Amino acid sequence: MMTKTINPNEKYPVKLPDGSAWPHTLFLKNFINHPHIQIGDYTYFNDFRLPVDNVRQLLVPYMHQGAPEKLIIGKFVQIAHGVQFITSSANHQMDGFSTYPFTVFGEPWASSYEAKWPNKGDTLIGNDVWIGHEALIMPAVSIGDGVIIASRSVVTKDIPPYTIVAGNPAKAIRKRFDEKTILSLLEIKWWDWPIEVINKNIATIVAADIDALKKV
Repeated sequence: MMTKTINPNEKYPVKLPDGSAWPHTLFLKNFINHPHIQIGDYTYFNDFRLPVDNVRQLLVPYMHQGAPEKLIIGKFVQIAHGVQFITSSANHQMDGFSTYPFTVFGEPWASSYEAKWPNKGDTLIGNDVWIGHEALIMPAVSIGDGVIIASRSVVTKDIPPYTIVAGNPAKAIRKRFDEKTILSLLEIKWWDWPIEVINKNIATIVAADIDALKKV
């Protein structure tokens, strides 16, 4: 007999009591097709503006098809309503007297100078990260595994694994666990286990007994 599991390729994984799909939660990788965006299995986006025709534009508004930067999001990431990733393509040239992007409006402005768009680099989101309601992730930050980002935070700098941050700009509130436990979690990487193993050990994964998790 086949054991039931959650299919990461299902677009709308949450079902209502009548069996219909809840339209405001989706497995994100099935809705964004962009050469520079990578999204891990079981990462979801919950937004009460959904469904929309262009999820990428809602979540990553400035990453056009020719954008040089990358957005890489790990597995089991939880992305709440109103979250946005402001990637490097949103930047304006800032080394001159004006930041106005004259060239994008065509002639006669386009040929009057050579635009040099700043590229701060890639945005990297770890695994099992919870990004709260209307948080804003600024360009080229690296967010570690297990991080929690409070609602309406503005993340401007890298965040170490298993840290809770809040505010504008976001600052560390505290570590979720002691350093020894964090190192163990980063070594275990439960999110990389086969889904059959995860299915059998959900209770241990959501608990806080590191010794039990090590025994899986």
